[in-house]
Amino acid sequence: MGSLFKAPSMPPLPPVQPLPEPPKAEVSQAEKDAIAAEQAAVERKRRGRKSTILTSPLGIEEEAETEKKTLLGS
Repeated sequence: MGSLFKAPSMPPLPPVQPLPEPPKAEVSQAEKDAIAAEQAAVERKRRGRKSTILTSPLGIEEEAETEKKTLLGS
């Protein structure tokens, strides 16, 4: 039992061209400092309120206070 339909053959792929060299720009120390400050600000904003959360992903690990304090003599 032969196949009635024959799949078309794929043409060969063109050769891969190498990527061009990126331009080498001189960056001054002031620009480096500005970039570092911007990255620090982005990192600080990304953390957001995460640093204020006092529980772990597992929840509160301390024992809950279930007994209420009573006033004596009342």
